[in-house]
Amino acid sequence: MESTNLILTVVCPGRVGLVAAISGFLGGRGCFINQMAQYDDLETGLFFARIQFMPGAGETLESLREAFVPVEQGFAMTATWSEKSQPMRTLVLVSQHDHCLIDLLQRQQRGELNIEIPKILSNHAVLEPIAKFYEVEFELLPELDSPQATKAAREARIMEVFEETNCELAVLARYMQILTEDLCAQLAGRCINIHHSFLPGFKGARPYYQAFDRGVKQIGATAHYVTSDLDEGPIIDQEVARVSHRDQPDDLRDVGRSMECLALGRAVKAHSERRVFVNGLKTVVLD
Repeated sequence: MESTNLILTVVCPGRVGLVAAISGFLGGRGCFINQMAQYDDLETGLFFARIQFMPGAGETLESLREAFVPVEQGFAMTATWSEKSQPMRTLVLVSQHDHCLIDLLQRQQRGELNIEIPKILSNHAVLEPIAKFYEVEFELLPELDSPQATKAAREARIMEVFEETNCELAVLARYMQILTEDLCAQLAGRCINIHHSFLPGFKGARPYYQAFDRGVKQIGATAHYVTSDLDEGPIIDQEVARVSHRDQPDDLRDVGRSMECLALGRAVKAHSERRVFVNGLKTVVLD
């Protein structure tokens, strides 16, 4: 049954016997493995794996997690367990652009994304009608007397809501504010941004204008984890399109909006399905 599918993810130093230890443990407890993807990074020496399986009779996520501890300790593993059918609670942050927000809400509504959005936060009120249409709670972040006080209050509220709503993921769906180092650290590996450029090129503001000025023949969009280094976080997904000298900045922007939705949607899907592993400055995204 779909509801009984569990997911085990593992990160540890690579060594002989890892796959045998994991599959042997699950098989020994009557579990049926229906998906297993793995990757050995020869540069970092790390092993990454995602195993989807049906538990054996009488087994639960908790019983398996407890019984797996000796294997985990013996191989210096970091292991996480989750239920495949359980939606990942996801906090969405937006500003004034609506295309990424609408796309995420539509994908979630159609069942393409196994996420639950308890609240949308924004520094502008313009997208509140969209939240109401999709019956998602909308909150306008505070505005105080100074930019510094406003930023501090907003970031405190973002983290407060993230924890209050038991979210596992935050998505910056064109939230046009730079997060502080402190908030980036608190949300490390749990916050996805969509940048309207094919990183590492054209970082920062107005990338379509930067691309136009350079006369590029391809533009793109990049979904990445947020870090304190602006637009430098580990890349999860990218989308590209060809353009020509005839295209003006507004043309690039129009093409880019579709790419932003595609890249962000795929990144959120991969993360919510526990397929993404941070590997230094890069990511491993398992099939």
